[in-house]
Amino acid sequence: MAMSTTRLPQQTTMDPPPLLALPREDPVPPADCERCAKLAEQRAAARAADDGSRVSDCNVLIRAHHPARRKARR
Repeated sequence: MAMSTTRLPQQTTMDPPPLLALPREDPVPPADCERCAKLAEQRAAARAADDGSRVSDCNVLIRAHHPARRKARR
């Protein structure tokens, strides 16, 4: 049996580069919140360990912990 082969067209140009935004600044935890202070400590430890995923997780949790304060700043 003869197998037929289909050739894909050869790509001659590169895809455009992805557009990346600058990362957001770290949220500043309120001085009167122990939970946010702990998250800020965990974020610092994660950054020292070069764990960018955990740093991002801590930032999300700090931002989400006080939604009323976040809306007031906008």
